[in-house]
Amino acid sequence: MSFILRNIARYAAQKLASDPRVRETAAKAARVVADEARQIARKEDKALNAGRAVRRAMKKLQGRST
Repeated sequence: MSFILRNIARYAAQKLASDPRVRETAAKAARVVADEARQIARKEDKALNAGRAVRRAMKKLQGRST
């Protein structure tokens, strides 16, 4: 199973690298993830804040703002 996931990830990375617009969008997303990780690391209760970050991401993916 992990072999299939690894190949899918490699294929997606190759597609990202070949398209400049997608590459720029991926870079912005990576910056957001890094900012979120920094925010989680600064807080005292890291598990709680990680859960909140995941919830925010899921809501964003589902298209809900609140």
